[in-house]
Amino acid sequence: MTKSAYVHIPFCHHICHYCDFNKVFFHNQPVDEYIELLIKEINSTFDKSKHDLLKTIFIGGGTPTALSAIQLDRLLEGMLEHLTPTSNLKEFAIEANPGELTADKLAVLKNAGVNRLSIGVQSFNDTLLQKIGRVHRAEDVFRTIQDAEKIGFDNMSLDLIYGLPGQTIEDFEETLKIALSLDMQHFSAYSLIVEPKTVFYNLMQKGKLSLPPQEQEAKMYELAMEAMEAKGYKQYEISNYAIPGFESEHNLTYWNNEEYYGFGAGAHGYLSGVRTSNIGPINKYMEEVRLTGQARFQQHEVSKKEQMEEEMFLGLRRTSGVNKKAFFNKFKKNLGYIYEEQLEKLEKLGLIENNEQEVKLTHKGKLLGNEVFQEFLM
Repeated sequence: MTKSAYVHIPFCHHICHYCDFNKVFFHNQPVDEYIELLIKEINSTFDKSKHDLLKTIFIGGGTPTALSAIQLDRLLEGMLEHLTPTSNLKEFAIEANPGELTADKLAVLKNAGVNRLSIGVQSFNDTLLQKIGRVHRAEDVFRTIQDAEKIGFDNMSLDLIYGLPGQTIEDFEETLKIALSLDMQHFSAYSLIVEPKTVFYNLMQKGKLSLPPQEQEAKMYELAMEAMEAKGYKQYEISNYAIPGFESEHNLTYWNNEEYYGFGAGAHGYLSGVRTSNIGPINKYMEEVRLTGQARFQQHEVSKKEQMEEEMFLGLRRTSGVNKKAFFNKFKKNLGYIYEEQLEKLEKLGLIENNEQEVKLTHKGKLLGNEVFQEFLM
């Protein structure tokens, strides 16, 4: 049963130097038409199949809050007409940029039933924010949180990034200190990954990107884990920390390897054992939806072997790990038998804990997560 939907808004007023998501500059884009065709895609999907009552919706981007209040209102109205009654939603989340969430946009979101804000803070160091191409400053974050709380939002997450060019351990410590003083319900702290087709990648190719050494990045990660734990936040996934009860329900869909709809240009979905991706370029996406109601670019039927591999490397991201009984119930296979060689190797290296109930990462395993995940990709 599919319980989640991801909706992609590919517009940004400014492109950050590290971002490789499907996005375009807002200016001179057919934003209103895109919204109507996105609604058409959703409508067309549910015309053709009886849809399940969704538990989570996540609107991401791009920058969904780049839309005006009127555009946001139309998007939400159109989506909810076809997706699911809001009374059924456990989590209705949207990505937001500090400084873009005006009082009228917050009111539109609140009235539509949005109950979780994921705010892209990245750092509280204004000089660093400028270096990475962010247009907001620390004071915008404080104001956005204050405005959101005033209107009644009580489930907010802040995204932080460490390992940024020129970032020191002291810088990150200060960002953590400020972030934790805000008493949010949830934090995500990601290490910078330099992806192709980004400003940072081009600078790196020219030898002009100065990143902190790996040991320093590992130290920043350890600092995040320690600081979060000391303040009562539980690390429930490699990069995510929450007050118990405020974990991201939508992201758990991905880590639990469950199925979800993907709507919008370049959006990915996972339905009936098939992973799908939509056409990325906006005009091509719109043209296809106009003609057919859908915009499929690729689809891949996931084999049983691939499903089991995904169950391992996605599940190991959770601090609770992969439950052996649940694995057997899902695949009718014994996890310990299938991956005997990998488990033995990783246990010897001190990267996993392998007991009768589950397999999970050790502290060392969290620091070297990618090395662990690769063992299950054959």
